[in-house]
Amino acid sequence: MLRSTGSGLIIKGIAKMKSVKIAAMAATAVLAFGVAAQAQDAPSVSFNVGAASDYVFRGYSQTDSKPQVYGGADLGIGIFYAGAWISNVDFGDSTDMEYDIYAGFKPTLGPVSLDIGLLRYGYTNQEDGADLDFWEGKLAGSVAAGNGTLGAALFYTPENFGQTGQATYVELNGSMPLAEKISVSGALGHQALEGDGDYETWNLGLGYAINDTFGIDVRYWDTNVKKSDDPGKLTSGRVVVGLKAAF
Repeated sequence: MLRSTGSGLIIKGIAKMKSVKIAAMAATAVLAFGVAAQAQDAPSVSFNVGAASDYVFRGYSQTDSKPQVYGGADLGIGIFYAGAWISNVDFGDSTDMEYDIYAGFKPTLGPVSLDIGLLRYGYTNQEDGADLDFWEGKLAGSVAAGNGTLGAALFYTPENFGQTGQATYVELNGSMPLAEKISVSGALGHQALEGDGDYETWNLGLGYAINDTFGIDVRYWDTNVKKSDDPGKLTSGRVVVGLKAAF
């Protein structure tokens, strides 16, 4: 089980139409903000590459508990952003790479910093009829809490990984600096699926900034998924060590 797939009924046509309309409206809003920002702000481009001992997404290993190598690029213009990201995956079949594209904007509302966007998860060399690709909407916010931050996020898709129906993921997260180059961060999330299979996931880790470019993250991941529902132990507790470069 990957990407929190579950059994369940296919969404009715009317619900899908509403979801498409919502996605279209969100995309129009993103583009409108982007055009306005382009007239006032110069674009900025950043890149990231990294490697980790595992690729865990919402508590599930995406690489069959094997190492991950990834990279991405981001474009920012004012409050508007867009980007792309790729990583190796291993689902026990021919699928070998995930590629994500995303766009959104980050307005502020008083003390709250918002992040509203759309994401598409795509997969290369997937088996015929697998239909692994899916879209997801994002609404997130964060506030300052002393020297750290507290945040919450909501993700929704009308058709989840593998065409298994709608899914919602809700998360509470936070981060806090412990020293000049050391920080602690964590998150608690609930994955709601159409049909059976809902579960909770959490993570807690330490980050160390080697310099302005390189950073190390050591993080513990776990879920409450029953062992009987996960014979491959893709959701069992694990420590993931990662090295990232951002420039």
